[in-house]
Amino acid sequence: MLLTVYWHDRSARDVAAAHVWSTRQSARPLGNRGVRVTDHVEDGGLPGGIEAFQTARNGEVVYWVPDERALVVGDVLLGAGAKPRPTDDPLRLCPERWLGSKTHADLCASLQPLLGLPVEQVLVSHGAPVLEHATAVLGTVVSCSGPPSSPSS
Repeated sequence: MLLTVYWHDRSARDVAAAHVWSTRQSARPLGNRGVRVTDHVEDGGLPGGIEAFQTARNGEVVYWVPDERALVVGDVLLGAGAKPRPTDDPLRLCPERWLGSKTHADLCASLQPLLGLPVEQVLVSHGAPVLEHATAVLGTVVSCSGPPSSPSS
């Protein structure tokens, strides 16, 4: 089981996974929620050639699944229709207030390595997935050069 961020432990306790991967920063909050992290993504060795990319959000990673040409994200990127302020945008940054002391500029900078991947789909935890033109959509959002991607409040 791969966890993007400790907030997404939802049914992790109910799944008898032999391995649970997460960040070191998320291990303690997950443990407090009854989920034992067996492997840290920072150590590498993820199954199936999957790679974890750190984000500017404390303890959150984005997973690259090369066989599917898919990014799997937790909360840093939201799909169309996702709360807290649903929009029709196919992909947008999470509200800046979710980043603690970090900014959207910090988040965009941390997501820049994703632009070098041949992304065909972005599988989000909130909202509709991006299943077409994913590379272009991701580039527009992660560039942070256009209009604000999400209100700060």
